[in-house]
Amino acid sequence: MNWRNRLWRDRPLVLMTLPAIALLLVFAYTPMLGSVMAFQSYSVYTGFAHSPWVGLDNFEILLGDPLFWQALRNTLVISAVQLVLYFPIPIGLAILLNSILSGKVRAFVQSVVYLPHFFSWVLVVTIFQQMLGGAGVLNAFLRRHDLGVWDVMTSPDTFKFLITAQAVWKEAGWGIIVFLAALAAIDPNLYEAAAADGAGRWRRMWHITLPGMRSVIVLMLVLRLGNALTVGFEQMLIQRDMVGRDAAEVLDTFAYYYGVVNNNFSYGAAAGLFKGVLSVALILAANRLAHSFGEDGLYRR
Repeated sequence: MNWRNRLWRDRPLVLMTLPAIALLLVFAYTPMLGSVMAFQSYSVYTGFAHSPWVGLDNFEILLGDPLFWQALRNTLVISAVQLVLYFPIPIGLAILLNSILSGKVRAFVQSVVYLPHFFSWVLVVTIFQQMLGGAGVLNAFLRRHDLGVWDVMTSPDTFKFLITAQAVWKEAGWGIIVFLAALAAIDPNLYEAAAADGAGRWRRMWHITLPGMRSVIVLMLVLRLGNALTVGFEQMLIQRDMVGRDAAEVLDTFAYYYGVVNNNFSYGAAAGLFKGVLSVALILAANRLAHSFGEDGLYRR
């Protein structure tokens, strides 16, 4: 069967994917054409066609800018903290939810943990401000008991842990969907056979549950590493002024402030292109590492 016949056979599925393809083309691939301005001294008045070509000059300035290296360092540190503290939580939540026998209780818990995903970052930061800010619940309790004040929301030292906690509260529940699907694919007979052989709960989890989820865990880890340099533009933008640029400046906010706000679009495009190339290198390295562990990763060799 040739590709035309396959397209005609699967035309309902093709039609269903057309909106997603259009979304990618308009908001993902078409803007990539604007990366050419990273090699120009771009001006909105002359456009791409008449802006002078400067080659790699923008990248030379970028790599010599200490503010850029600070933003890159903040990005990598925050990504490492979120990878260690955030990535395992959806896996644990999925295993806990899967162990709940009552369908009604499981549905209720799923609804509760899914809900924050639909909140905007403005609302999430506001909730944390009411809980942990200078006039929040935590400091009201500390003042009442003469224990001093600890304003978590404006502390640069704890900022990376603060935004990780915000990401966990907002997105961990949504992140368990894929892992729950992986758990549903494990044969229940394996658990029954293991229990008959005397395996306890922990042994069944270690020898059946986690190996059954391994391919999905590796795949999600590869995707997470590929997206490691994107640590939440809106989340950072809202809180940047509260903790200062030294703690909250990441590559996305750097490209925005020093490119868009300062009307230096070529410089911002150079920073964005550098981030994109580095992200591709990370995802290729992570995929190769997945192959070394015998997993397919994003694609097979």
